[in-house]
Amino acid sequence: MSEIAKFVNIGAASITPGIAEKVLRFLPQWKLEFTQINAPLFPHLVDQLAFLADLVEDVLEGVYKELPYATLAQAVFALVYAHKKVGIIPDSVLSLGYADDSSVVRAVLIQNEKPLAFYAGSQGLDWKKITSRP
Repeated sequence: MSEIAKFVNIGAASITPGIAEKVLRFLPQWKLEFTQINAPLFPHLVDQLAFLADLVEDVLEGVYKELPYATLAQAVFALVYAHKKVGIIPDSVLSLGYADDSSVVRAVLIQNEKPLAFYAGSQGLDWKKITSRP
């Protein structure tokens, strides 16, 4: 397991249902924030964050009930991590500022490929377009 995957797993272990509910309240604002990300080296990041935000929203609002809690916790952790401006690499660092955000999101997508692909299919989304590539 990669160090980033371990980091995500440890972070996700701290996500309680209460934290997930708090994140749900901020998701509309965060979704707008994520659309403003300018990271040409990580062209899929904005779409991947939107996918995870929609997933979290659907699960917590009871629209989608088939997701394992561990996957939800990792998705919430990735959204919280991407929202923070200071991470392993601060977002203000030119060209590399979103490398850590992208790595965290990709770790979630890779570790949870089956349940996330199933969710994507249930929503009429092409999993290959969501992609786990940077």
